[in-house]
Amino acid sequence: MILPDYISFTRKPHESLLELIETLKPDKVGYLVDEHTREHCLPLLRLPKEAFVIEIKSGEINKNLDSCGLIWSALTDEGFSRKSLLINVGGGVIGDMGGFAASTYKRGIRFINFPTTLLAAVDANIGGKLGIDFNGFKNHIGVFNDPSAVVICDLFLETLPDRELRSGYAEVIKHGLIFDKDYFEEIRNATFPELDWQKVIEKSAEIKSEVVEKDPREQGLRKILNFGHTLGHGVETWALNHEKSLLHGEAIAIGMILEGFLSFKKSMLSETDLHLISIFLVNLYGKEELPPLDEVMALVAHDKKNVGSNISFSLIKGIGNCSFDEHAESEWISESFDFYKSLK
Repeated sequence: MILPDYISFTRKPHESLLELIETLKPDKVGYLVDEHTREHCLPLLRLPKEAFVIEIKSGEINKNLDSCGLIWSALTDEGFSRKSLLINVGGGVIGDMGGFAASTYKRGIRFINFPTTLLAAVDANIGGKLGIDFNGFKNHIGVFNDPSAVVICDLFLETLPDRELRSGYAEVIKHGLIFDKDYFEEIRNATFPELDWQKVIEKSAEIKSEVVEKDPREQGLRKILNFGHTLGHGVETWALNHEKSLLHGEAIAIGMILEGFLSFKKSMLSETDLHLISIFLVNLYGKEELPPLDEVMALVAHDKKNVGSNISFSLIKGIGNCSFDEHAESEWISESFDFYKSLK
């Protein structure tokens, strides 16, 4: 597998930044950060004192139109043109929203992502999906647009708390479950967090890039990347709307157990593998109290993959293989919640 040209790895982010600016030759350069990446990550880029930095509040709760308005206003006040460049330094929220803001400002300016979290490096910053949350629905407004570059530096991971690193790891686990059984076994037998993160990021980035290359606009195969995300996003959105502390990867871990159970009910996954996956995830992430089923399903009804009133799932056909556009009986979904609650 070969990564797209726009993705590169570095241990010298400052030098990589200077090379990209020299290559792209923008008339203006801005940096989008939150309060955490400004403090912990910008120093690795060694910006000049006069650098134009836009800071927004961290967290999924701020991935919305109000924050985009602040970004657009700042770019306008600074006189950014269509030849300017926005550099997003942060995790999935910064990459999603910064890319969306850049893609819509003056009908689109160039942007670069420096992912500073594992989640962004292996998933969120790869594949050109950009967007924001709207009216309580996750990633409800957005576009497809590739950045000019994604520069991945594992030094940024050293700035992360363990919980954030573990959250990103859920997407790594998903890649093994949907695409590569040997990769999943390697992950399952490894000790978290003592992994070779450069190797992990490269492997996961290759898997996602291969899938995206075959289906860039998510008309078919790319949907397999949504395993665990239909119900997982419902749980995550419910938690966000109720100001509960639940990170994306923690919600997706729940979603993979729930949707693993649906895979079992459809005779696509053995009971042995269902329990192997579920116990592995519970040991890594613990258990959360699930929201009311009816409230989660009210949110899932707005999932972007749905067709009409049919809820679409991506379900695994054994470990290392995945199917998309699958449907599940409503009683099975209820049973999946009971199954999760029964795990110890």
